[in-house]
Amino acid sequence: NYKLDISYIAGLFDVKGTISHRKKVWKMEMSMADRNVIELVHETLMVGTVKPKKVPTGMKPQWRWRCTFRDCLHVCKKLWPFAIVKLHKIEQVIDHYEPDIQALDDNVVDLAAERELRDV
Repeated sequence: NYKLDISYIAGLFDVKGTISHRKKVWKMEMSMADRNVIELVHETLMVGTVKPKKVPTGMKPQWRWRCTFRDCLHVCKKLWPFAIVKLHKIEQVIDHYEPDIQALDDNVVDLAAERELRDV
């Protein structure tokens, strides 16, 4: 059972991924023609779903990994230290869900403190 490095997934996500927000629900997804890579992303992150993506006739088949809600938060917190292109969106997801999580668990990373450490 092979797992990908989180920094590699963050790089893939910076290029191939999207984060969107609709009706207070955050969603992350990544699509590509290489089913094996998408399945490895899914196995490594241990959240979300993998399904074929509808593509126009004549195009290569595509596969899509997708997650929503708290799974999106879980993934964003893993990708955050390595993200570049999608960093702002990842931080929006964390900022959206973090207050609820802190109310439930005092053992959560302080995002503001982590940002300061990252900027040093």
